[in-house]
Amino acid sequence: MKKDIAVYLKFIRMHFLVGLQYKGWWMMALSVLVTCVMDILPAYLLFSRMGSVGVWTWERILLVYALAVTSFGLAESFCRGFDYFPWHMLRSGDFDRLLLRPRSLIWQVAGSFFHIHRLARASIGIGAIVWALGRLGAPANAYTVSVIALALVGGALVYSGVFVMSSGVAFYTIKALDWIYIVTNASYQVTRIPIEYMPPIFRHAFTFVMPMLVISYMPAAAVCGWQSNAGALFGLAAAHPLSGYLALPAGIAFLALSRLVWKIGLRKYQSTGS
Repeated sequence: MKKDIAVYLKFIRMHFLVGLQYKGWWMMALSVLVTCVMDILPAYLLFSRMGSVGVWTWERILLVYALAVTSFGLAESFCRGFDYFPWHMLRSGDFDRLLLRPRSLIWQVAGSFFHIHRLARASIGIGAIVWALGRLGAPANAYTVSVIALALVGGALVYSGVFVMSSGVAFYTIKALDWIYIVTNASYQVTRIPIEYMPPIFRHAFTFVMPMLVISYMPAAAVCGWQSNAGALFGLAAAHPLSGYLALPAGIAFLALSRLVWKIGLRKYQSTGS
């Protein structure tokens, strides 16, 4: 395991240095920053015009959204190889070269791509989390820091699991799957909806199928002490401080399920290429 992680870190370092050689990398990072700002800008304009929606203020929406988008940003930065796997490695037949190496395929694929400008999404998300917590009056203590940090780790594992699961299914389809965007880009957009007003089917899907609300709403509610009537699980967030730590086990469980899908697909793999 240590050697596998060492190889992964060498891959990431190599791609990072290569990215710095491109003189326009900062412009690409700036474009990602602008995209992130434009994503949440309509919600800000709505709240600045209409005021709060019940107990939901602009700062509340921003905190939940920032936790989800930062988790996605970390996953797409450090697990980018699985996002590119179906068409850059599988269809071309380059994946066969990885099978010959005496190292874990998971770590090799994860480190096969890294784009430095993708860190911009995670960076602006972390800044938004800090700002929103300050505006909401969340206590600046070890509990808040630990819950938020573990929520980001758990969230990154969830989104990484989506990439891994999609790559596992790609062994059968030999191409990228469009549905992955429903549970990546589209999922963190759902966090702009106050949880009490979210349709039950979406609330249940993004809690028990893909635990996106577990890694975004519950840590925020636990840290800020929010009450909710959206269900017993979300009501636990303010009543039981330890519920804020559920994001990490949820991320581990989802990633474990995704690895199972990957292994099943890998056993069916019989090589491919142009």
